[in-house]
Amino acid sequence: MRISATLYLTDTTIGPAPLARELEGRGFDGLYVPEHTHIPVPAETPYPGGELPPECARMLSPFVALAQAAAVTERITLGTNIALVAQHDPIDLAKQVATLDHLSGGRVTLGIGYGWNREEAEDHGVPWPRRRDLVRDRMALMRALWSDQPTLYEGEFGSVRPSEAYPKPLRAPRKRLAKGPLYGPRTLIGGAAGPGLFAHIAEYADGWMPIGGSGLRAALPVLRTAWADAGREPDDLYVALTGVVPDAGKLAHYAELGVDEVIVQLPPAGDAEVRAALDAAQRHVNP
Repeated sequence: MRISATLYLTDTTIGPAPLARELEGRGFDGLYVPEHTHIPVPAETPYPGGELPPECARMLSPFVALAQAAAVTERITLGTNIALVAQHDPIDLAKQVATLDHLSGGRVTLGIGYGWNREEAEDHGVPWPRRRDLVRDRMALMRALWSDQPTLYEGEFGSVRPSEAYPKPLRAPRKRLAKGPLYGPRTLIGGAAGPGLFAHIAEYADGWMPIGGSGLRAALPVLRTAWADAGREPDDLYVALTGVVPDAGKLAHYAELGVDEVIVQLPPAGDAEVRAALDAAQRHVNP
């Protein structure tokens, strides 16, 4: 089971380059960073975890931060947890993701989600009740640009002409019955367990990125059934838990359930505090 790390990277925390070097040097498998463009005030949408962390308003652009991390590492995965796809122009986002994947040698994992902050999304022109459909549409358009031939896409929310678009993500296309190959980097969808989410994972993603492991024993068989019913290969399903505070028993439990990757939560802090947290977490990487 892979062990990676995440934190809210901001203008006041450790920087992406020194953090990435620390992770790679200590044997961690990846660095994942979240995304918020801004937090409208006063905050009207309640934060899912209780009190809104002040770091949400200070987050670095994940793709700029991960590009800096890519430049100083050779091995670790570079991922988002999660990217707010509905808030991006999909043609531009497809270019950013493919460029990062190209420059890093194919190390990108695209964790995506639907978002929780209605005001932030609406400032981007997102129709909040349709955000899940919008993300699905955006991803289909991006896959058309990532495909190996110029491909027309006409969707409900956007379209693109058959186009030459390079660079291409380096991950090989994955098989899907009836819908053809799945182009692009490994894509994981975040969100709470449920039939709608699992149907979308099986349709256009490579796996699931839930926060923590609550309810995982009951949820994973349901996801695996949805995956199989969609004609996907069982071994292709990837599950990465993010925001985990690790201990040996918890990690053994996740491994027994077939989890592929655990993403350890680090504090949104400066160099010294983050390195101390890495010291504590490293025993799980090199037991």
